[in-house]
Amino acid sequence: MAADIPAIVVSFNYRLAPEHRLPAAYDDAVEVFQWIKNNSQLDWMRECADYNRCFIMGSSAGANIAYHAGFRVSKEVDRLEPLKIKGLILHHPFIGGTQRTESELRLVNDLHLPQSVSDLMWELALPIGVDRDHEYCNPMANGGSKLWDKMRLLGWRVLVTGCNGDPTIDRQMELVQMLRAKNVGITGHFSEGGYHVVELKEPSKFKAMLLVLKEENSWFVEQ
Repeated sequence: MAADIPAIVVSFNYRLAPEHRLPAAYDDAVEVFQWIKNNSQLDWMRECADYNRCFIMGSSAGANIAYHAGFRVSKEVDRLEPLKIKGLILHHPFIGGTQRTESELRLVNDLHLPQSVSDLMWELALPIGVDRDHEYCNPMANGGSKLWDKMRLLGWRVLVTGCNGDPTIDRQMELVQMLRAKNVGITGHFSEGGYHVVELKEPSKFKAMLLVLKEENSWFVEQ
């Protein structure tokens, strides 16, 4: 991605469930921004990167982390200077809920993300004692986070990508609809066929996703 898009990509590790349940991964994501800001060995990055145009991006569980890390950094944007976040790029965000959607029922035995595996991952990752309608899993629960008002006022843009071969597609599209209703600058890009994070496994699909990101990059700038 860094080779095809004029951007510097900072990728990080985070603590994993079940030893470290959520929100440990979200907290680790936020620490990355402070590390970039305070690391004196990153002078080369300050010379090469545009700190005024940063995006938080993730795929699958990483998109879930990007979503919630975005909430956290939106509350302390002044402390991130000179980094300025411009938005979120959520690639096949891994989200769920207690009530099954049509796509989850249709693809219950999907080879890439069967519902039994999805349920188990949430059981291992969520805080003990909560169900899949907790905000970490279901961003639409209770009408969604009020922190979206903060993101809207900051002028953040959001891109959500997915495909109809992914069991989570219905929830991803519902997320787009919710953000539109909140007047957040949102674009949804959903393709036919495929499967969960297909672009990370098939080079031709990955190239197609890069084209989407390049197109949306100009949209982010123009806005």
